[in-house]
Amino acid sequence: MPTVCCWFALIAVAAVPVIRWQAQTSGVTGRLRGVSAVSAHTAWASGANGTVLRTADGGRTWQKLAVPGAEKLDFRDVDAIGERAAYILSIGTGESSRIYKTIDGGAHWALQFANADPKVFLDAMTFRDARHGIAFSDSVDGRFVVLATSNGRTWERIPADRLPTALPGEGAFAASGTNIAMAAGRIWIGTTRGRVLRSTDDGKTWSIATTGLATGQSAGIFSIAFRDALHGVVVGGDYRKESEAVDNVAWTSDGGTTWSLVKDHGLSGFRSGVAFVPGASKSRTALLAVGPTGADYSGDDGRTWTAIEAAGFDTVSLSRDGRTGWAAGPGGRLSRFGL
Repeated sequence: MPTVCCWFALIAVAAVPVIRWQAQTSGVTGRLRGVSAVSAHTAWASGANGTVLRTADGGRTWQKLAVPGAEKLDFRDVDAIGERAAYILSIGTGESSRIYKTIDGGAHWALQFANADPKVFLDAMTFRDARHGIAFSDSVDGRFVVLATSNGRTWERIPADRLPTALPGEGAFAASGTNIAMAAGRIWIGTTRGRVLRSTDDGKTWSIATTGLATGQSAGIFSIAFRDALHGVVVGGDYRKESEAVDNVAWTSDGGTTWSLVKDHGLSGFRSGVAFVPGASKSRTALLAVGPTGADYSGDDGRTWTAIEAAGFDTVSLSRDGRTGWAAGPGGRLSRFGL
């Protein structure tokens, strides 16, 4: 399918760099909640009705991949670990929550985790490398549910006695596949109650911290990103009030032990995805946050933000070199962007 050739530059103000977006033709109309950039050439996307997409030519064409027996699943998260290897996660109660893996570009898929607990509802996952990953579910009977793999093949549930007690109904928003982050042996998970579940020893022990983000039935943390073991951000808001900008972003410089809520110069609306942009500055403190109403840019580790014009997206992913990324959203929307 041909790429829609319509590059356009966003208006840059102050220290905001010019970000160029290229709308692409995905070939699907369903909502895409998952996206994972590998390089300037390769990216993956996922969404409703068993949708999994892959490009190997920079987005000029997108191939729709078939996952046998998964035609009705909602793949809210995709995590690529290479040009041809990726994991996908589907959400839902009971058997609908699954994790698959491919190592041959999507020609074949292995079902790695098939949920059998009717109370478990997977939300998202992330990976430190090809072997080590974490997946998170809504809490069950007052206990958090965290799955881990250390071999890239099998998943084990972390014993409940290692995890803090969950608040009533605490879980995660399965909105962008980005509410979990891993860096330097540390793990962070943002919850619906505005808290961050964290481990500093690769999942052996856990603690929890409050961020101050607004919470409610449709509000809380939607995305989390860390550029190293100390510096991170959480973004969110109320998805039923997309244009409201109240207590929807916080930052940390101590690994998530404490969080500072941004009160002035914060996000311009509800944001469901955030990612660091390493190539944007020598200090590597730049961030891009996306949501249904547009996007925001920060050049100072999330302390202040500037709204930039962009189409509505649900999720965002940057390639390893930080120079190329993709964003995905409703109606099969996909755009590639770079600095």
